[in-house]
Amino acid sequence: MADRITVTLHELVAELDIYADAVLQQRHGVSFNLFEFLATLAEVGPVDVTGLARCLRVTKAAVSKRLPGLVDDGWIRTEAGTGRRVVMSLTDKGHTLVQRAGGELEAEFTEMLADPRLDPEVSPGAIDAGRLNSHLATLTTIVLEKGTPS
Repeated sequence: MADRITVTLHELVAELDIYADAVLQQRHGVSFNLFEFLATLAEVGPVDVTGLARCLRVTKAAVSKRLPGLVDDGWIRTEAGTGRRVVMSLTDKGHTLVQRAGGELEAEFTEMLADPRLDPEVSPGAIDAGRLNSHLATLTTIVLEKGTPS
């Protein structure tokens, strides 16, 4: 592990993504990439291609390219919005996956936070998952408020 928090955070997120991908592949036969797409749509949907692309931090073309396959596989539905907009929402199949797999991942990560190596003086429940999530959400807001340096 690195001495710099920026590198350590990047390593943590990368390892969590790898772990989540393995869990999702083994238990549900889907990739973390697909789950992230569907879970983001569950949070912000119904939404158009531009809005989802912004949330996923990918191009509109990347979202548009995936749409036909996700519709054909029964994960999402689309409908015409105003103008040339395409609005997406989850199907029941998509909602079920996000709820079930998301709950499993939440439980896995919460269990990791209870590891006594994180804070032996406080164990069990070394890190409160709710408080950590609140802190991370606040940090995200602070970063967004700072904006992109010019």
